[in-house]
Amino acid sequence: MLAVRWYLRFGLSYRDVEELLAERGIEVDHVTIYRWVQRFTPLLTEAARPCRHAIGDRWQVDETYVKVAGRWRYIYRAIGQFGQVIDVFVSPRRDAKEAHRFFERAMGATKVTPVQVTTDKAPVYPAVLEELLPAAWHRTDRYANNRIECDHGRLKARVRPMRGLKQDRSARVVIAEHSSMQNIRRGHYELAVEEPTNRRLAVAFEELILAI
Repeated sequence: MLAVRWYLRFGLSYRDVEELLAERGIEVDHVTIYRWVQRFTPLLTEAARPCRHAIGDRWQVDETYVKVAGRWRYIYRAIGQFGQVIDVFVSPRRDAKEAHRFFERAMGATKVTPVQVTTDKAPVYPAVLEELLPAAWHRTDRYANNRIECDHGRLKARVRPMRGLKQDRSARVVIAEHSSMQNIRRGHYELAVEEPTNRRLAVAFEELILAI
């Protein structure tokens, strides 16, 4: 779990984690660390779900992109008015169908129907929101989406040291759990809430291990 937490939290590659463990007398191949991350990350996410704070109903939605096996993948992301990452969705396309799937998935998972959605001026959003959320206020003001655009940078900073994501599945796992790590450190879960920010994630992992 220490290896998994290091990988998800810090800008490390699997080989970096292998080296850090070797310095502590623990010989583990980087491929094994990859398998640990893929095996235990979904379990940690599921264990943390009941501890999550309520989701806000004013969403900011935007897309960023990463390369997976040499091909671009689009990442739909939404954050609420309190800075909580609501959901992420990795897609091979950026179109109305995928935007529709993202909103349906996010609302289904959170059981929240937003009353306000802020996006950029991408032409796919008006029709999608008119169909799914006809009563919601769709904002496209200049600079209104700055918070989520800045938040993309944290994800990009995490993905950069990975030296390339190789599979869609591993990309989905790591990108989703990166959002959970952000939310825990920002205090959006009832996990280690009394701890200072620089200790919160380590203590939260100790609590989650007991729940797995």
